[in-house]
Amino acid sequence: MPQSESDTKMPACIGIIMDGNRRWAKEQGLPTLEGHQRGFEKLKEVLGWAQERGIKHLVVYAFSTENWGRAEEEVSYLMNLIRRVFTRGSKDLAELKERGGRLRFIGERARFAPDIQQLLVDAEDTTKDGDCTLWVALSYGGRTEILHATEMLQKSGEPVTEESFAKHLWTEGMPDPDIIIRTSGEQRLSGFLPWQGVYSELFFTDTHWPAFSEAEFDAILAEFASRERRHGK
Repeated sequence: MPQSESDTKMPACIGIIMDGNRRWAKEQGLPTLEGHQRGFEKLKEVLGWAQERGIKHLVVYAFSTENWGRAEEEVSYLMNLIRRVFTRGSKDLAELKERGGRLRFIGERARFAPDIQQLLVDAEDTTKDGDCTLWVALSYGGRTEILHATEMLQKSGEPVTEESFAKHLWTEGMPDPDIIIRTSGEQRLSGFLPWQGVYSELFFTDTHWPAFSEAEFDAILAEFASRERRHGK
């Protein structure tokens, strides 16, 4: 059951590194690529949990710049999954919109095929009136984002401040994540939100992403509420 805001200090924004899809599928005796579809189904669940608890921003690491180097079969599968999920009129997109979700995509969009680039634009437009934002990091790398923002800031001629720099990040408009969760046992951030996550509370779990449970989600929220956040003070 969702915890009430009177019971816990709710984060405004949660970041998740959704790791372990392939390992989960292997353990279940399923084709490796099936893990990605199950991982997407889990994402829909977690977004629902966040909405029920009044959390307005969820940012997920879906596809990194390094993931382009994976096997051609896997990359092709993931591209087709993006096409199926985010096509205007798809069941998944309609469900997200109906539930008040809003999509924002962050990353190097130019690396995607033109039809996918257009799908992302259309999906953002279709869901623009939602009140709970799902930020999806696609072809994302933190260092690449910082270099891009630096270049844009130089071109703008603005004074260099933290505020002016942040305006040129792909995540402009997103609160810094209060929590970053990584599933499947690895204890590193792998280039996920290095600028935005400097004061995020970190949580690492051995659970593979498709098996991540609501009880574990609530346990993380409860632990977050008990931590004292000083932000260097």
